Amino acid sequence: MRIMGLDFGSKTVGVAVSDSLLITAQGLEIIRRKEENKLRRTLARIEELIEEYEVEEIVLGLPKNMNATEGVRAELTREFQEKLERRTGLPVILWDERLTTEAADKAMMESGIRREKRKDYVDMIAASLILQGYLDSRGAGVKHGQ
Repeated sequence: MRIMGLDFGSKTVGVAVSDSLLITAQGLEIIRRKEENKLRRTLARIEELIEEYEVEEIVLGLPKNMNATEGVRAELTREFQEKLERRTGLPVILWDERLTTEAADKAMMESGIRREKRKDYVDMIAASLILQGYLDSRGAGVKHGQ
């Protein structure tokens, strides 16, 4: 069994997957689309990865505002959650993703990745951070979900 982590953006979805022991998260890829509401190919690719990695659960980053309120992106993420659940039949857990993109950018900066290259990786690293936070909480007995 593995768990998939997703960072859902307006034109990209960062994808990460856990190891089989559910200890660590590894970035897999970034799924790109030309238009925000064109999700058919995105969902199809996610399904391929679910099958390939034998995923049984999905963690989807929920973009909350710093004051814990939810805006338009959170609403779109919840709609994506429903589509994922319907299409895959898997449970999709929402996970607070505040500051993950910033943390991903900082990690790349500290690793010496040039600014112009960071945008190529930030969504995948953010997905890894979302998933790692969830995996860590499972081991620590933290309440799951929102």
